[in-house]
Amino acid sequence: MHVHPKARRAGVVVSEAGSVTVRVCSTPEKGKANAAVIKIIADVLGIPTSALEIVQGHIIRNKRVLVNGITQDEAFRRLQEHT
Repeated sequence: MHVHPKARRAGVVVSEAGSVTVRVCSTPEKGKANAAVIKIIADVLGIPTSALEIVQGHIIRNKRVLVNGITQDEAFRRLQEHT
């Protein structure tokens, strides 16, 4: 997943190749952008924020997020439907 902090509009975009881009309006300071990423993904997937965890990429734009409670295929399907 690639993150664009300080975006004009927040949202999730899934490309035809399957890459996920998350745009957040927050700045990448003191974990604000990471918290916004978790919030947006949780809203799109329809799961609580406590079910998500950034496991890699805390200080860079490319991140890995662990999603608990649904399968990877189901998460990807929901992300695609939202786009």
